[in-house]
Amino acid sequence: MKRILLKLSGEALAGDKKTGFDEPTVRQVALQVKELVDAGIEVGIVIGGGNFWRGRSSENIDRTKADQIGMLATIMNCIYVSEIFRSTGMLTNILTPFECGSFTKLFSKDRANKYFAKGIVVFFAGGTGHPYFSTDTGVVLRAIEVEADVILLAKAVDGVYDDDPRTNPEAKKYDSVSIQEVIDKNLQVVDMTASILARDNKMPMWVFGLNEENSIVNTVKGNFTGTKVTVE
Repeated sequence: MKRILLKLSGEALAGDKKTGFDEPTVRQVALQVKELVDAGIEVGIVIGGGNFWRGRSSENIDRTKADQIGMLATIMNCIYVSEIFRSTGMLTNILTPFECGSFTKLFSKDRANKYFAKGIVVFFAGGTGHPYFSTDTGVVLRAIEVEADVILLAKAVDGVYDDDPRTNPEAKKYDSVSIQEVIDKNLQVVDMTASILARDNKMPMWVFGLNEENSIVNTVKGNFTGTKVTVE
């Protein structure tokens, strides 16, 4: 792999606290990413905002405004995680689809490629910049734009199942599943918009559990225990 896009769930970064940040968890992620960067792999990061905000859970707020709050939550997450990454010796930059003063830089493919060429970890924050699109769609869109080899989805669950393993102990895990089957069976690897975008642009996704020891490095180096979502 030359270039990967890693999607981290906000909830996973919060650890057992479920909200905010769990610094030891974030630091473990940083150390794993540093190992990849030191090996010459270009790494982009997208982080969800669920450890701060889930706008769809409120019926009293306009959807557009709720999604805007969610975009800001992802920016807060990226600023925090970026600083933890820096503390381990990595260089980072945060790109957003809209101006955020001096907090971030405005996204463009050329700017992202320039950073990647310098060995900088690039955080793609703020989603797509528009309401009604999740960070799932944001990560697939950015992966396509910057021509990543694969999207790595680091989740609280260790792969793709035919049912929710948290509520159904009989749920069966896929070693590999096509993106078309994900769509047909609504397996919710990512939301439907993101799934169709991945299918149409042949962007593979590998799903694994963030909390498993050294899971990010193991995934990239071939010791993979999650689910590969194929696009052939």
